[in-house]
Amino acid sequence: MPARSTTDPRSRRSPVARSATPPPQSQTVRRRAVRWFSALGLCVLVVSGCDSAGSPGDDEPEYEVVGQAVVTLNPEADRRPISPYIYGSNQDRAGTVWTVRRLGGNRLTGYNWENNFSNAGSDYQHYSDRFLLFNAGIPDGEAGEPARVVTFFHDQSLQMGAASIVTLQMAGFVARDDFGAVSAGQTAPSPRWVPAYPRKDAPFTLTPDPGDDAVYMDELVHFLVQRYGAVTTPNGIRWYSLDNEPALWAHTHPRIHPDPVGAEELLQRTIDLASAVKDVDPNSEVLGPALYGFAAYLSLQDAPDWNQAGAGYRWFIDYYLDRLRQAEQATGRRLVDVLDVHWYPEARGDHRITDPDATTPADVAARLQAPRSLWDPTYTETSWIADCCSAFLPILPTLQASIEAHYPGTKLAISEYNYGGGRSVSGGLAQADVLGAFGRHGVYIATLWGIEAEDAYTAAAFRLYRNYDGNGGTYGDTSVRATTSDPHQTSVYAALEGHDARPLHAILINKNTEGALEMQIRIEGDTAYATGEVWAFDARSPQILRRDDVTGITGNTFTLTLPPLTAAHLILR
Repeated sequence: MPARSTTDPRSRRSPVARSATPPPQSQTVRRRAVRWFSALGLCVLVVSGCDSAGSPGDDEPEYEVVGQAVVTLNPEADRRPISPYIYGSNQDRAGTVWTVRRLGGNRLTGYNWENNFSNAGSDYQHYSDRFLLFNAGIPDGEAGEPARVVTFFHDQSLQMGAASIVTLQMAGFVARDDFGAVSAGQTAPSPRWVPAYPRKDAPFTLTPDPGDDAVYMDELVHFLVQRYGAVTTPNGIRWYSLDNEPALWAHTHPRIHPDPVGAEELLQRTIDLASAVKDVDPNSEVLGPALYGFAAYLSLQDAPDWNQAGAGYRWFIDYYLDRLRQAEQATGRRLVDVLDVHWYPEARGDHRITDPDATTPADVAARLQAPRSLWDPTYTETSWIADCCSAFLPILPTLQASIEAHYPGTKLAISEYNYGGGRSVSGGLAQADVLGAFGRHGVYIATLWGIEAEDAYTAAAFRLYRNYDGNGGTYGDTSVRATTSDPHQTSVYAALEGHDARPLHAILINKNTEGALEMQIRIEGDTAYATGEVWAFDARSPQILRRDDVTGITGNTFTLTLPPLTAAHLILR
């Protein structure tokens, strides 16, 4: 479900009350004014952009140091690979480099690959039309080509060097025509729909007949394999997603699937379609069940058979994983490779943070803290999830624990998420925080939903990891230990490039809205570091600029002072 922000970019200048959280007891906060300059003789760096003389301009602002945090990095501890596939999106934005692109969302549930028609569902009057064609900019002369929406999308991915997730249809029917609104009286089965089956059980063709009253999903996979090769080839499609947000079908697509989906029904549809995919491209990876949010995680949105089917399980996710493990035991092969969920935070200030109106100081404060519900057991957000079901938070460790308990080896995808505020610095800091958490906590695939041209701060967060210097400079691919004494005001993540201890990358975030924070950085382990580059964006601009270098590090200890509302990428050598 979309969670797009229309936040006025001026909101990044709005004042927010500083947290009263005290600094560590061993430290004394020195409230003093600092300019954006470096005092390297003291091995203290106030992150800033300087002129050619290395000193601040006359118009540089002064910031008061209002707190301290001890940041500890250990390149030898807690090493784990960071998936390259967490830097993905469902939409494109000029100048932003994705590693994964997902062809998904509500429109794909009713997509007919034979004629490229689709249905909007409740998003827009249940319209059947050619929206996916013209939205992608596909010429009219290509509209009749089978699967042109999919092939156009994947061709773009290949040009960008990105991998593709392609959504397959599993709700039972797809659009037959482009004749506009579908009335309640034309609910499937009716002449407005074509039955969609997982398996053809007959020879495949590359020129399907749109008039034969049947659309086959395994024939689509075969079509794509014939065009691009299997997943084991350079251009093959790596991932297939089993439809989109099935717990909401009765709401988003009542003309296709008017009744709430049952747990047993969804499981059987999953097994049938995943088996058909694996028969055609055995090494492809299948994602499911694309749950829309926490109520679906919990009970498949109160599925009609949940009380019976879910007996003995903590939540639907445990049921889903365990039953798929049993299916693998029965069939001799894994059918679903990746547990796929969507995560739109329910955290609130004055509004839910994903709402376009979430621009007040309380909203900003809530957004800056919301990423902690991904990983931090000491944090409690303001949300209905925390009120009713706090035992499931933080969510990433809970999802990973369910995987380990019920179907070890399953990977984790978050194929839709958005923290709002993409036009404001709070949205950029939250996005940078989230990407760090995804990397540290073992997420395999993550694809943002809802980036627009105006969301410059969201884009800046991705660049901080994927192209911080404008020349392809990236964050590391091996997560290592990084801790902060004050997770309320700061966030920190660290990574290496492969197994080498140098360079050591660190993402440092100052969430304080009032003033600068002194980060006392200590590096543990046997490797000595002498210098570092600093690249950062802040409340003044989403542009990532190189700041003063860190020099003269002694004893693997130095102080870095970050201005308010700043995200920095530190590269230590």
